[in-house]
Amino acid sequence: MTVPITPLRPEEYRPLPDAGLGALETEKGNLPLESVGVTARITGLVAGVEVVQGFRNPFDVSLEATYVFPLPPRAAVTAFRMEADDRVIDGVLKERGRARADYERALAEGRRAAIAEEDRPDVFTIRVGNIVPGERVTVRLTLSQPLPYEDGAAEFRFPLVVAPRYVPGVPISSPPAGGGVSPDTDAVPDASRITPPVLLPGFPDPVRLSLSAVVDPAGLDLREIRSSLHEVVREGDTISLRPGERLDRDFILRLAFAASSGLALVPDAPPSTTGPKTTAADQAGAAGEGAGDAASPGDAEGTFVLTVVPPSGAEALPAPRDVVLVLDRSGSMSGWKMVAARRAAARIVDTLTARDRFAVLSFDSVVERAFPDGLVEATDRNRYRAVEHLSRLEARGGTEMLAPLEEALRLLAADGSQGRDDPPAGHEAPADRVLVLVTDGQVGNEDEILERAGSRLGDVRVHTVGIDRAVNAGFLGRLALLGTGRCELVESEDRLDEAMEHIHRRIGSPLVTDLSLKPEGLDLVPHTTTHVGSLYPGVPLTVTGRYRGRPSGALTVRGQTVDGRPWETRLDGHPATDTAARAVWARAHLRHLEDRYAVGDRSLEQRIVDTSLRFGVLCRFTAFVAVDTRVTGDGAPRHHVIQPVEIPSGWEMPAAVPMMVAGAPMMAKMASFSQAETGGDATAGAESYGTSPDAPLQVPPGAGGPFAAPPPSAPAAPAPRRRAVGRAFSVDALLPHPGRDRASETDLAGVRPLLAEELTRLRAAESLPERDRRRYLADLASRLRVVVQMLGDHADLAALAADLETAERSDRSLDDLWRRAVDLLERLTGGAGGAGPSGSGERDRGRRAFWKRS
Repeated sequence: MTVPITPLRPEEYRPLPDAGLGALETEKGNLPLESVGVTARITGLVAGVEVVQGFRNPFDVSLEATYVFPLPPRAAVTAFRMEADDRVIDGVLKERGRARADYERALAEGRRAAIAEEDRPDVFTIRVGNIVPGERVTVRLTLSQPLPYEDGAAEFRFPLVVAPRYVPGVPISSPPAGGGVSPDTDAVPDASRITPPVLLPGFPDPVRLSLSAVVDPAGLDLREIRSSLHEVVREGDTISLRPGERLDRDFILRLAFAASSGLALVPDAPPSTTGPKTTAADQAGAAGEGAGDAASPGDAEGTFVLTVVPPSGAEALPAPRDVVLVLDRSGSMSGWKMVAARRAAARIVDTLTARDRFAVLSFDSVVERAFPDGLVEATDRNRYRAVEHLSRLEARGGTEMLAPLEEALRLLAADGSQGRDDPPAGHEAPADRVLVLVTDGQVGNEDEILERAGSRLGDVRVHTVGIDRAVNAGFLGRLALLGTGRCELVESEDRLDEAMEHIHRRIGSPLVTDLSLKPEGLDLVPHTTTHVGSLYPGVPLTVTGRYRGRPSGALTVRGQTVDGRPWETRLDGHPATDTAARAVWARAHLRHLEDRYAVGDRSLEQRIVDTSLRFGVLCRFTAFVAVDTRVTGDGAPRHHVIQPVEIPSGWEMPAAVPMMVAGAPMMAKMASFSQAETGGDATAGAESYGTSPDAPLQVPPGAGGPFAAPPPSAPAAPAPRRRAVGRAFSVDALLPHPGRDRASETDLAGVRPLLAEELTRLRAAESLPERDRRRYLADLASRLRVVVQMLGDHADLAALAADLETAERSDRSLDDLWRRAVDLLERLTGGAGGAGPSGSGERDRGRRAFWKRS
């Protein structure tokens, strides 16, 4: 069978013939990164990848080289190796602080060493130290990644450049955490680790890039392969990049497969081959963790992979929606991205009907509203006004994303489904509350955003549209996951229509909701199953988890269709040999735990470390370290270089921005306000962007840049001064996402403010119509389940939650359930409702950074 490879308008992406790549001539020679090689083997819907990076010391003294680079956000890194001077040193996975200590000790003793760390789900750092003059060192990373599948096609996306990110906040006085160009701030305490210097285009002596992918359909019907952004050649089953391609945009293959439902049961391999090496102390610390309830050492375990194809011929009934569209118009969105973002936003507005309400927020350093009064009816006139507003937007300013997201959540909370006095005819159910974010995601304060907004996403479906050729996919995917929504990545205008069709379907009602799994002859390990979610048209559902015992049994998937009828399908398990399944599940499970940590559950750090070490998968709290036993020098390296990266394809770099050679800051900030924006006060502009008030702005007023397009003609209000690192206590900050996983234990006093707030809300909801009151009790049940988990156990709350889950059934007495809920909450709180997050229960607490500074 011949499978064609169809390029997506390659004339738009063909590199300039004299364009350079990844290296810069300095007074001491070329920069250290010589080559990057990526080899992928795509088997069905999973890809195994090896990344090889070659470094050379061009200097006459010993060198430490640092390279900040991207990997797919869902990839599981399972092995690390350093090769130098005919020596091969396998990396050891350790707790991050211990790995750093081992690395620094080796350098001080004159030994060669390398360390690999994760700074964001899709941003990683490798440091290679004590490279002697003229020596070449190779490091290898092994990883596995699942391929997302929709509408008959899977996508293999491999990022190749870390795009510049806007860094808000006030600089902190601590020594920098890394060697990047942005100072660490209270909002992004590791900004210097994720902001490598950027090369101007056209430099000679490029980094040699090679990338190839071998495609094995694994029994699936492969009909077509499409390449986006890069030119490729095919030899047999191997697709390769043409020579001369640049490290400035994502590599993307779309594979047209015919998917089918199935349940694969993958037994664990023997311990010696299930993961990388760990020390005896690390193994002792990880023993029995189990990523949930631990299995006894004698029990065989494995990973299950469940795939459910949506029912054919089913149609989702329309439902009213409250939609808030948030559009990024910051300077990094200039050029084609701003055009695509406007089109995307306009497409979303056009899909709304008279039964919906909506609001449009656009933001850079300030937030602008298409409608000053919040949500408005989606009439023809209002939709026209919204599209007209969108058509006038141009890129400018900084990416202050937190404020518009909080404003969107406020609108949906204040004007949401409970505010509809007269639901549209035929739609008695409350409206779905939906937030759509259109952005490139290039911010550094992801953890602050998740902490401040993540715990409020439980009742809002969040969809993210990432527009860029090097998009911040990890952050946008985490937002969509917390909001049980969808993340669409758009790398070109050609891809926009297809992505918007997906978002349109997702904003609409799902086909099957309230999905649950019932095992038959299969012993599932508690608290290890990934989120089940709902079934949407054209989107197969994939669920993974852990099981004990023999690889046999079945799973029945049960749910409810949109018209209230029960739905189920039974899938028999079959043994499989998917070597990546265990690692892919572990990475997804770790991501859930990390998101809960970012939202506010600080007790999870040790559990995250233990899970990472047990399953041999790199995460934010662990690191791979490879240390040579041979001494090659007389101490620590004498020279340090952080490898500059390419400007992402499609970005514009102004000539006014000063660039410097290796080892020196390229720029203190790639953003500025004009005199009109700051009122002539340079200090205000520097303050807003996190630079020192005494430091000169790096972009002259009015100059463009990746983060600062020309300012609007009318003066704009300067961004408000950010608060210091200390923050007020909020019970919401401690609450993990409802129903996602097991929460940390506390006592009743710790959750009493939360229960008092629930009591206040419950009393306020007594005047709602019966249907809304029943829905409210059912939602309350999910929140009480989380409280029970936080307490470890509470018989009365658990029993109440179990009964409230049935509140939407007409045969249950609403008044009885309501009275029982009020009585129990009054008894547990002493009747004190109203002490919410801003009430007497509030206390100051410092936010400990998500990452490791030492």
